[in-house]
Amino acid sequence: MKKIVVIILLLLSVTACQSEPSKDDTKETEQTITLTIRNPKVEIAPAFEKMIKAYEKQHPHVQIEVSTVGGALDNYSDLKAQLAANEGPDIFTNPGYEATDLWEPYLEDLSDQTWVQHAYPETLEPITRDNHIYGMPMNLEGYGIIYNKNLFHQAGIKAPPTTFSALQTVVEKLEKKEITPFATGYYEKWKLGDHLMNIAIAQQEKPDQFIQQLKDGTISIEKNEQMDQLIDLLDLTIEHNGADPLSTDYMTELQQFTSGEAAMILQGNWVQPMIDKLHPQMEIGIFPIVINEKATNNALHIHVPSYWVVNKQIPSKKKKEAKRLLNWMVHSEQGQYFMTKAFHFIPAFDHIDVSESNPMAQTITQVYQENPMIAPNWSNLPAGLRESFGTDTQQYIKHNWSHHQLLKAYQQSWEQAY
Repeated sequence: MKKIVVIILLLLSVTACQSEPSKDDTKETEQTITLTIRNPKVEIAPAFEKMIKAYEKQHPHVQIEVSTVGGALDNYSDLKAQLAANEGPDIFTNPGYEATDLWEPYLEDLSDQTWVQHAYPETLEPITRDNHIYGMPMNLEGYGIIYNKNLFHQAGIKAPPTTFSALQTVVEKLEKKEITPFATGYYEKWKLGDHLMNIAIAQQEKPDQFIQQLKDGTISIEKNEQMDQLIDLLDLTIEHNGADPLSTDYMTELQQFTSGEAAMILQGNWVQPMIDKLHPQMEIGIFPIVINEKATNNALHIHVPSYWVVNKQIPSKKKKEAKRLLNWMVHSEQGQYFMTKAFHFIPAFDHIDVSESNPMAQTITQVYQENPMIAPNWSNLPAGLRESFGTDTQQYIKHNWSHHQLLKAYQQSWEQAY
């Protein structure tokens, strides 16, 4: 009887050893999970890397490789080829709207994720198709004209302008004090092709109807008043800047602004980390980009620039880890810290406190919460149009075209893209 008991115990011991992996085996298995992320925000690259390291420390079985694109680079130029070859990143971004339709075969359904219930509902519309949510809002961004409060004070400017004629007066006052009004980074096509063009679209009486009528061919950009006014604004910035606008890239523009060489730039709250780095104590403000005398129509343009998406092609094990990371960014204390304090993001989620954010972020948040409407943006336009509009505008700046020729080129670019 004793021999039988001993044999049974020995058999149980051997079975247990075979069925239960050792700690070393478990560690080796967990370390095989590697995620790749495509980060489109060059402004937050160092802070983003720090956030990833913090996540890896809490989740040692996950290794994350980050590639950052942006600035002068086209974020999507090579991505589709990678995905078509099944070599795309595990997490990347999508701007929504028509890009959702274009990229849907590669987008994992995220409708069941816990962050969905906290996202501002209107922010999910551009990335939702047939009641399926394919991306997590990266943040809210607001853009306008950022100005140096100290230089405005030196020029005797007591309040930011609310109309185009008032902006012209601001320019005159600055130049009387020998202060360069604008730093213009028009080397960047995205700045010309989407941020500026969006101003004219948002100024339409009914922006959605305007876009639809362009698609139907019942109206033309050539004869549109707001598009014409937009070029007047473009002329003002070109004529009153301190350097060749086409040789001024994103970083050069910021350096000119933060060094006090220029009083204003057309940018958004995403430049806050760079401003803090280049001039930590700089006092800045932001006001709407004005193109006419209709002050009530002039407002900061607030939208979701892009959405974090998960590659539908990757193994389920990777999908699980990718979704866990996105939830951690939104729900964990560390993730929220990086979002609001390190990235200077404006959260697109109602449960994240922004009371200690920088003044520009607080201003944009307040505007958005008072009127939660995302301004029509370039992502709702035909694919490739941003690049074409940017090229058209650069040709105009080179003085190769007249005022009317630029409007005609915009219309031709629309027809070719649509």
